[in-house]
Amino acid sequence: MDENSDFPPGDGPSSGISVTLTAGTLHAIRERVGKRGVSAYLEMAAQRQIERDNLDELLADFETVNGPADADAVSDKRAKLTGGTPHAGAAA
Repeated sequence: MDENSDFPPGDGPSSGISVTLTAGTLHAIRERVGKRGVSAYLEMAAQRQIERDNLDELLADFETVNGPADADAVSDKRAKLTGGTPHAGAAA
């Protein structure tokens, strides 16, 4: 496989690697998915982390251009989305 190929996360051929996990983490994964589901579980976890990293970068770029989000506006929007009451100054 050409390791320089540009595949998006979740695409392209599979490639084996060695991963080191703590015993507790590995046990918790195996409890959820069994021995044969570990690779798929780690693949999905890695994809979610990449999505989160990309979103963090996008938000940082937005804040560089526009400044930080207004905490009261974020709280009001969160309350509308969750059906809760706004909490002034709540973290976004």
